[in-house]
This record gives sequence, C-alpha cells and structure tokens, in this order.
Amino acid sequence: MNTLYGLDVLREHDFDVLRGKRVGIITNYSGVSSDLKPNVELMLETGIRVVKIFTPEHGFFGASDGLEIKDTIHPKYRIKMVSLYGSKKAPTEEDLEDIDILVYDIQDVGLRFYTFIYTLAYSLESASKYGISYVVLDRPNPLSGETIIGPRILDNLNSFVGGYKLPTRYGLTAGELALYYCKLKRLDLDLTVIRMKNWTRDMYYPDTGLLWNVPSPNLPTFSSVICYAGMCFIEATNISEGRGTTKPFEYIGAPWIDEDLVFEEMKKENFPDVAFRKRYFIPEFSKYKGEICRGLEFFPLNYRADFIKVALSFISIVARRFPEHFSYRRYNEVTRINLLIGDEETEKDILEGRNWKEIYERWRNDEEEFKEFIEDLMLY
Repeated sequence: MNTLYGLDVLREHDFDVLRGKRVGIITNYSGVSSDLKPNVELMLETGIRVVKIFTPEHGFFGASDGLEIKDTIHPKYRIKMVSLYGSKKAPTEEDLEDIDILVYDIQDVGLRFYTFIYTLAYSLESASKYGISYVVLDRPNPLSGETIIGPRILDNLNSFVGGYKLPTRYGLTAGELALYYCKLKRLDLDLTVIRMKNWTRDMYYPDTGLLWNVPSPNLPTFSSVICYAGMCFIEATNISEGRGTTKPFEYIGAPWIDEDLVFEEMKKENFPDVAFRKRYFIPEFSKYKGEICRGLEFFPLNYRADFIKVALSFISIVARRFPEHFSYRRYNEVTRINLLIGDEETEKDILEGRNWKEIYERWRNDEEEFKEFIEDLMLY
C-alpha cells in the first residue's frame, strides 16, 4: 500500500483545518499530492483562501543554486509569492498581517545542510512571535527515520546550511523536525502536524511506492540523494562535486587528480554497498567549468549505502596524495567543511589521515544525545 502524504490526508478531510481561514503556504514545486496534483491548486479548487505563497531556496519553480529569489506574482494563480531566500529568510510581521495560518509543505532530504529545513525553523519562530497558527503537511524522510549520523552542530557554526544542534543525518520527517524545533527553542506555538499514512521509520523513499519527487535541481534521482548525504562535503573543497553535469554528487574529481591512484586507494577502503569506476567529466558550470575533470563515478548498491564515510575517505585520500593541489574552501573566514560537517575537528582529522571509523567513534556521544532528545517526538 502506497504512502499518503500529509497533503493527501488533509485532502481526504476536505482541508478542514484551513477552511474559513486566510492561508499562507510555504511550498515549492515539490508540493504535490501522491497523484501529482499541486497543493495550491487543490486548495483553491475546494474553496480554501490561499492569500500568499512563501518560497524557499530555488523559489517556486526550481531556479539554479544560490540565485537570490525575488518576490513576484504567480503567473496562474495571481497570488503574491514572497521569497524567503533573498533579502530575508523569515516572514516578517508585515508579511503575516493578512494571514491566519501558515502551512508548510515541502519535500525534505533528511540532511542537516539542506536549506529548506531552516526555512521551516525560521518560519516557525516567526509564527510563534506573531501569534500565527502553523500546520505542517508531513512528507517522508527519503533516507528513512532510523539512521542518525554525525555530530550535533556547534552553536558557533550555525548558518543557513546547518544549525539547531542537528546531526548530519537526523532521521526525522518534516513534521517531527517542526516538533524538534519547538522543543529545542521552547516555542509557544499552535502547531498541527498532519501525519502521513502507510509510512514507517524503516522506509526509504522507494519503499513508499511514490514517484520520486525531485527536491531540488541537483538531486534529480533518489540515487543522487544517497550520494549527496556525504558528497556534499566535497563542496567545501576545491574538488568538483559534479555540479554542472548530469550526475551531481555522483561524479567527483578535478583536473589535477590522478584517477588511477585514487581508484586503487578507494578499493582498499572496502565499501561493500558502493561501486565506483574511473570517470572523466566536463562540468557545464560551477567548479572547473569547461575543463576535463579526472576522478570517479559512484553508484550506491542499496538504499543503506553510507556516503558520509565514503566522502571522508575520498577527501582524505586526495588531501594526502595531492597536497600541492588540495585545499579547503572558506566562507566568511570559516572553513566551509566545518559548517557542513558541524564540528571543528574533522577537517584536521582528514588532513592527518585519520580513518573514518575514528571520526565516527568521536561522533557517537552526540548521536546518542540526539536520539534521547527526540524520543518523545516520534510520530511513526
């Protein structure tokens, strides 16, 4: 039996919690029902008064990475669209003055560095501050609700790609994540989570029976999300993570890498859930645009393939074998890999050649602390 999104469940109940209210919906291209009908359209057809649409990174239509999205009017619905990825990241009092209830309906990927979850956090805080009711239409965590990996990010590393003491993989659905934010920040808020049907914590997205719901332009397939779980760390280096190719986060390399050497080193790591081959590729944009990159193409062999350990190993090999070329990138005077991984030790561990097993062992206490904190927030 296929999983039903929170949107489907609310639809079954004729959108009862929204009826008679002025609705602001926080959504994008991923806000569709299990039969692929847009959420805003469904609401308008049944008489729900949607007065404003708020959009996260990539906007409503799927703009390229990093582009600042401006406020506009939806070309079909003629409803004002307010960007939460531009000059502001949270709804203001003025944005909310004609709204009774906010609805959040966006497909997440289950990883701390994905910006949509901070749009959720910041809008919950705005709703609490200005006395607006809030509804989350729940959707699956594509990487299941069982696996938790990584350190709880340090407060001094908080940014729009990581914060709120989350580990790298946090194993929560969007609805559970909203409950987590409220508990962590002690938000005084009228929050309702519309739960899914037919979803259990051991499910990865393909287990739901639903068609893949592309969460952002560089995650076109479920395979790319599995790889993104770790290969996002490559963004913090001068190695290409495959942006600008047809397989972002699956093609990894640089013009100065010797793919034969890296291939042989990676074989020694013995990752049974991962296959890889030598690969040349040419990015159409982003790092090394138009240049031939030499590296590897990765293939997850099952849903449980852990690419965090794969990425740590790959970066360590390249840093060790090509020290004259390899470097970390910085962002506002902070080494970017610290913002993505969430601590200040792993960058040194990688350069010093420590094994991923040692790094994982250091993360264990944070993972157990997080599991204990979320124990009472599980909805499934």
